Amino acid sequence: MKYLIVGLGNIGPEYHETRHNVGFMILDKLAEKKELTFKVDRLASVAEFKHKGRSITLIKPTTYMNLSGKALNYWMSQLKIPIENVLTIVDDLALPVGKLRLKAQGSSAGHNGLKNIEEILGNNVYPRLKVGIGSDFPKGRQVDYVLGKFLIDERIEIDLKTEKAIDMILSFCTQGITPTMNFYNE
Repeated sequence: MKYLIVGLGNIGPEYHETRHNVGFMILDKLAEKKELTFKVDRLASVAEFKHKGRSITLIKPTTYMNLSGKALNYWMSQLKIPIENVLTIVDDLALPVGKLRLKAQGSSAGHNGLKNIEEILGNNVYPRLKVGIGSDFPKGRQVDYVLGKFLIDERIEIDLKTEKAIDMILSFCTQGITPTMNFYNE
């Protein structure tokens, strides 16, 4: 079986390790653990590995956040992977920093990357792993907050939860979404 794991984020040094790039950060850590190197390919940086008989492709879209669906759709079609085997990793303002929540579907909640994916897929029925980034910002400063770097204590929390996020990704690929949600969701 084949799986596609899509970490959302923005390319470029100015976005490196910002709250909005937590999807990239988790895939980078997974690639490091598996001793993989991302290679720039069509619409994304791509890495592949095998795990318990599964072929898993990791992508970090190079389309910028607002066009993430373009990369997801291209690689899903290219690799002939059904949407239920595609997991999107995304930052979430509604969750406390480091809280992880796997969902089979849901609204974009105003997230531009998810909005674009929904627009391209024509629905919101696709698995996603939401990573809490908190919402400690003054009114009207959301963009600055999501494009800002984690505070030291927030970064420690994200680093601690990255291992759990990797376990959830591998469980999604081997056990399926429902058992993974039942076991890991807090």
